[in-house]
Amino acid sequence: MGKVAFLFAGQGAQHPGMCADLIESEAAAKAVFDAADAVRPGTTEQCLSGTKEELSQTINTQPCVFAADLACARALEARGVTPDVVAGFSLGEVAALTFAGAYTDEQGFELVCRRAELMADAAAANPGAMRAVVKLDAATVERLAAEAGEAWPVNYNSPLQTVVAGTAEACERLDVLVKEAKGRAMKVAVSGAFHSPFMADAERGLAAYLADGHEPGETRVPVLANRTGEPYPADAPERAALLASQVANPVQWVRTLQNMAADGVDTFIEVGPGKTLTGLVSRTLEGVTALPCETVEQLEAVLAALSEKGE
Repeated sequence: MGKVAFLFAGQGAQHPGMCADLIESEAAAKAVFDAADAVRPGTTEQCLSGTKEELSQTINTQPCVFAADLACARALEARGVTPDVVAGFSLGEVAALTFAGAYTDEQGFELVCRRAELMADAAAANPGAMRAVVKLDAATVERLAAEAGEAWPVNYNSPLQTVVAGTAEACERLDVLVKEAKGRAMKVAVSGAFHSPFMADAERGLAAYLADGHEPGETRVPVLANRTGEPYPADAPERAALLASQVANPVQWVRTLQNMAADGVDTFIEVGPGKTLTGLVSRTLEGVTALPCETVEQLEAVLAALSEKGE
């Protein structure tokens, strides 16, 4: 059997009732939510009972998805599943680092709460929009974004899906350009132009926070970084700089998945809400297994699949 990777879900995967049955049946998952409530009271209740609108607010989304991501990973770990490598999409990277030992659960949760505040503030100060462009390759999207003006490719999701962020006006121009190129541009329901230059204030704020005694420590398994698609470096200041700059730079997800596959990963387990990353794996790589793990049923399905493969 090949290697196993955990993929930690990002913002946009949230939904009311996240991890509800996992919290009830898996002690390791409940422990994560208990730790989250100790830092930010009401997090568990917000995940379970919050409205779609409430959970879509960045200040709420990021802590809640972080808790759900980490809870799913801890539940798998408690059942004997140990990944060879991990990565997280955008905010999922903080959960991946925490799972890998760079932070305690409490430290990781405090960090993601601060990150959410900084990104929400930057979005309010620099309003923007995002578009998911499909049916066009990344090079074409890069060219069209440049033509549109203040717009930048920010999430390289799959070979034929690239997310662009920028001003509302530039994104509207992009809509026309994409249609002319026989592609499709879809609005992304977010409050800001994440992973773009509009997040520069958030990057500076996060760098200051990390420098104040919150640098990520060494990890017990490799964590592939969004910015590079390569493992986090051994040098502590370099790790901190990489984590801070992530919020204002593109997510190189295609490169991340391709590097994992090249290193022998053939089983990708998405930990956290939804199935977004599972779908991106299927659209990027061939001959691999991609499984979501948010519910008890999905957890059991993952265990069964790994057993069949001889894990």
